[in-house]
Amino acid sequence: MEESDWKSGPRRWGELRFSVVGSLVSSPPMAGELGSALEDLSHKQWRHPGTGDVITFGVSSIERWYYLARNSDDPIAALTAKVRKDRGRNWAMSLPLIEELGRQYQFHTSWSYQLHRDNLVVLCEERPAELGRAPSTSTVRRRMVERGWKRLKQSRRLTPGQKKALERLEKREVRSYEAGYVHQLWHYDFHEGRRKVVLPDGSYHTPILLAILDDRSRYCCHIQWYLAETAEDLFHGLSQAYIKHGLPRSEMHDNGSAMRAAEMVNGAKKTGIESLPTLPYSPYQNGKQETFWEVVEGRLMAMLERVDPLNLQFLNRATLAWAEREYNRTIHSELKVSPLERMLEGPTVSRPSPSLEVLRQRFTRRRGYTQRQSDGTVSIEGVRFEIPNRFRAIRKLFVGYRKWDQSVAHIFDERTGEPIARIFPIDQERNAGRRRRSLEPLDESSPTPESETPDPVPPLLRKLLAEYAATGLPPAYLPKDEIVAPSADDGDDGDDGDQQGEKS
Repeated sequence: MEESDWKSGPRRWGELRFSVVGSLVSSPPMAGELGSALEDLSHKQWRHPGTGDVITFGVSSIERWYYLARNSDDPIAALTAKVRKDRGRNWAMSLPLIEELGRQYQFHTSWSYQLHRDNLVVLCEERPAELGRAPSTSTVRRRMVERGWKRLKQSRRLTPGQKKALERLEKREVRSYEAGYVHQLWHYDFHEGRRKVVLPDGSYHTPILLAILDDRSRYCCHIQWYLAETAEDLFHGLSQAYIKHGLPRSEMHDNGSAMRAAEMVNGAKKTGIESLPTLPYSPYQNGKQETFWEVVEGRLMAMLERVDPLNLQFLNRATLAWAEREYNRTIHSELKVSPLERMLEGPTVSRPSPSLEVLRQRFTRRRGYTQRQSDGTVSIEGVRFEIPNRFRAIRKLFVGYRKWDQSVAHIFDERTGEPIARIFPIDQERNAGRRRRSLEPLDESSPTPESETPDPVPPLLRKLLAEYAATGLPPAYLPKDEIVAPSADDGDDGDDGDQQGEKS
């Protein structure tokens, strides 16, 4: 920045006045010649320090400046207008009037300065003793600007979330930041394109661009166009960035619907990535991403303006070539090096990425499902999945799946979160012709039909019998079923015996 760019208006006027009388101060005229010298200077033309217009000065003004400069040790300071002692004081507006202005702004942030002033005029007419004299429009503007009451131009009413974000922005300062390590923080977001692409069926569709940037180096880790902003597309792009550059430590996004999907939330937790959503209605927090969209539209899309028709495949090829060969290799205006060089300089805190299969297992939504005991299946989002027979004894299964891909699901250990087995949708036609296999034993120690027949008397009963026998007492019961019924002869002999007994 040049020195003339930051000098204040009074300082510039002081320098201009000194340039007018500088020759008189350095070479004072002889006695009687001052008048003619001042007359000559009054006919000269000068440049206005603010507008650059041609101006002239009167003899009396030049004479006053001459004596001020000659009698001062700092001529420019003497010729510079003094700052008013009451500067910054609200003499033009009373404190109650400023409070009324603040209440107006709180409820009408889209009003112009003139409209605020017109309403204050009415209030001053209604309450002159309390509010005092009505201010001018310039005074209203100065009082609002010095308090940060900015006019918000809008075509619709603010939502509660937007009002809350505005209040936070007014109360909290905004600071630029940069991560200290490469791959410490990634930014990613979706951007709606300004060009339509033609699809294979001949229809036109507005594509959505996903870009993933490293905060420290501004390196574009991955960029790709999609037809929608979904969790499936977000995982598709992020997984490619992970495989190419490793896992970052944290990610910042605008907390859209795709970012809030259960698959993405669980995946970030399982891979140890901290999710940092921006505050609602606060795009300035992800400013590096917003700046990148301007570069995309100004460079990439400008080069594609004559390509018609434009299909999605060519658009992705051109975008990737532009990002890898131009953006990542062009000197960044703030970094003074290219994003690629900054990334290679490090230091880096990235971690090796797991395989794509492991990523698919981690980025799943997980729930408990009750297994149907009749056929060993569970119903997930209206699709029935077959459970291996070795899990037939488990009533409640902890299953992970992806909502957009129900071709496979996984059974997880609920305590550790580790995958146990893969399950697939039921194929009833195939099952109709399959031979039914014998159920495998759930435990290797389970008896087989060929094993030795155990003692029919259980161990506990054997113990009780032994304890009872050790008492030495006979069984405390009469064995009714073991008594032999008497015969007819035995009955007659008994009668004779009784008769003989009576005789004797």
